[in-house]
Amino acid sequence: MAALPKRKSPPSNGASRAAHRASSPSAHKKIPPQKKRSTAAVSAARAQAAIKFGTDGWRGLIADDFTFDNVRTVAHAIARYVVRAEQPQHGVLIGYDTRFGSERFARAAAEAVSATGTPVWLAVQAAPTPALSLLVRQRRAAGGIQITASHNPFQWNGMKYKASYGSSASPAIVAQIEAQLDKVRRDGLPPLPPQEKLIHSLDIHTPYLETLDKLVDWDRLRTPKFRFVVDPMHGAGRGLLIELFRRHQIEALEIRGTRDPLFGGVNPEPIEPHVEALRQAVLEGNYDAGFALDGDADRIGAIDADGAFVTPHQIFAILLWHLAGTRKLSGEVAKTFSTTKMIDKIAAKFQRKLWETPIGFKYISDRMLEGDILLGGEESGGIGTKLHLPERDATVNALLLAEVMAWHGKRLGELVAMLHREFGEHHYGRIDLALREGQKEKAIAHFVNPKFNRLIDWPVVRREDLDGIKVYLGDVGWVMVRASGTERMLRIYAETTRPETTRRVLDEVASLVKSL
Repeated sequence: MAALPKRKSPPSNGASRAAHRASSPSAHKKIPPQKKRSTAAVSAARAQAAIKFGTDGWRGLIADDFTFDNVRTVAHAIARYVVRAEQPQHGVLIGYDTRFGSERFARAAAEAVSATGTPVWLAVQAAPTPALSLLVRQRRAAGGIQITASHNPFQWNGMKYKASYGSSASPAIVAQIEAQLDKVRRDGLPPLPPQEKLIHSLDIHTPYLETLDKLVDWDRLRTPKFRFVVDPMHGAGRGLLIELFRRHQIEALEIRGTRDPLFGGVNPEPIEPHVEALRQAVLEGNYDAGFALDGDADRIGAIDADGAFVTPHQIFAILLWHLAGTRKLSGEVAKTFSTTKMIDKIAAKFQRKLWETPIGFKYISDRMLEGDILLGGEESGGIGTKLHLPERDATVNALLLAEVMAWHGKRLGELVAMLHREFGEHHYGRIDLALREGQKEKAIAHFVNPKFNRLIDWPVVRREDLDGIKVYLGDVGWVMVRASGTERMLRIYAETTRPETTRRVLDEVASLVKSL
């Protein structure tokens, strides 16, 4: 296992600060007993304050917020929820990704859950988050815990909870876990020893590959003899998609398939510029497409044969056009508020009801659980289909993209061009702005104000406020501003009929916001 990289500055939690003080000249001064107890209490309080469990779990900096004690605390809270609200005799499945120490953190979580008398099945190797979700659903487990920080930088790790239905926890479940977490943090972990006899080994890969093997028409996929590059970005998806391709005699190359907790020096997020290695592999080997998977393999990115990045919006549109149009599969469509309007046009052509949700795949998942949703997706590359799970899965989406290419004998760029000819050109962009205190609130107020009725050459013809403020600019497209709920950050999204227009709109809005 690789050594944990040194941080550029000392960590901020109490225990790390204590260690930092221990190396200073004043560290050898005698501290009165009462002072020692006070310092320890403050340190514990700071460590606990770092835990915030949300719909997609909890994330923190390794060895700072993300510690073994905090992992045990969260795992015990989840176990308390399972004992009270699920069928604990069905057990909890625990998986992990390829980050630093993930398997050890997973073991700590397993011990904490087993201490409550709940059976645990602990993965024998790193596996994608959606693979764990699938097995939770197939085995009708009480729930699942995945140790992962998804696409975050290497310094982070985290815990995701997967409900018995094989997807992220609903807000109601999250509320119950948070209530248990508050109690555990208030009262402390009980002195319960792990029950080793309740901890069993779990093979996640085999049933996952068996399920995906039945998802596409392999005979059709082999016919055009397309060649692919698979890029798991050193993450949990390594070895899986390439295994399926090889089983069915489809020529493919896997890059960045080794375990590297540093992720080769880039964020394990399948967007530019992090997919540059994939682009180079596609171009140098004259491959027909490249597929990138994020750190826990639930988000997808793609590269065309000519090296062009295929955006998540374009991937979503291609898959919807194929599944609803070519394969004529039944079902409605769900998309988040910041996703391309091309989805609206494709859904309308095939007479599919379209649901638009706030930003976050949890809203897509909820909609998939409530109704017949053929395909649901978000701006960041998370796409789910009823053919599989109410869950994002990059490996599944890569297989479906390969199927679309084979079915129509076209590369990804050709498919995008075909959609542009039929539904009009849609060019998307996004900027994240770090702002001064109070500035993002001023920006939202500015865009809401009716006096803001024109941007550059285009009139503001209408507004929507499902999640942030979306402003429609004549018939050229739209721009949207959305404030982060946790950071001094404003996200600006735009989609227009030409790439240069999208860039112009983004730059103009960014300049306007900075001037407020």
